[in-house]
Amino acid sequence: MTPSPSSPRPDGGNLPQPMRLGGHDVLFVMAAEAEYGPHLRQRFTPLMTGVGPVEAAVELTAALAALAGQGRLPALVVSLGSAGSRMLEQTEVYQASSVAYRDMDATALGFDQGVTPFLDLPATLPLPLRIPGIREATLSTGANIVSGAAYDAIAAEMVDMESYACLRACARFQVPLVALRGISDGKAELHHVNDWTEYLHVIDEKLAAAVDRLGEALAAGLLTP
Repeated sequence: MTPSPSSPRPDGGNLPQPMRLGGHDVLFVMAAEAEYGPHLRQRFTPLMTGVGPVEAAVELTAALAALAGQGRLPALVVSLGSAGSRMLEQTEVYQASSVAYRDMDATALGFDQGVTPFLDLPATLPLPLRIPGIREATLSTGANIVSGAAYDAIAAEMVDMESYACLRACARFQVPLVALRGISDGKAELHHVNDWTEYLHVIDEKLAAAVDRLGEALAAGLLTP
């Protein structure tokens, strides 16, 4: 696999184009350059959104709108990067089976925790596509870094800062999403950015293997967007 070319964006940057993977057009989305190591760089050029749900929603929505205008909407969006967990195996890669938005709290108005008012969606949204051979875990998205006792308030098995936003953007364009996350931290309290980046080189290699497995599944018709 070779990275796909980019086309000009209205803001003067480059818009990564979907790449052909297993006979389908796939757009890869990441948040931070620190997660985009040499193994992933050999496989694709991602849309880099920046960190957090706001940046992910803004950048992916803008990218999908631009691609729709070109008649090049992808068959699949893949959000990938790191996640925290105090119960899953560190440095291992998991595919999200569902995602919740932990920032939303309208309970004072009588809504359930995590439910966005008037949106008519449950607090936890399923991600139905599965890549054979990759372990599954539930995912919670929010704007905060979760560490230590903060995990007590989260029911999901792992946490990130972008996937729910990516899912909502994809839903707007009726494009399915797969979320792949490597567990970078969570067993111990976070005190410095190095606590997050320490094992990203291991996760980079394992995420690259997961992308290869995704391509095989697409080619074999085992995962059909």
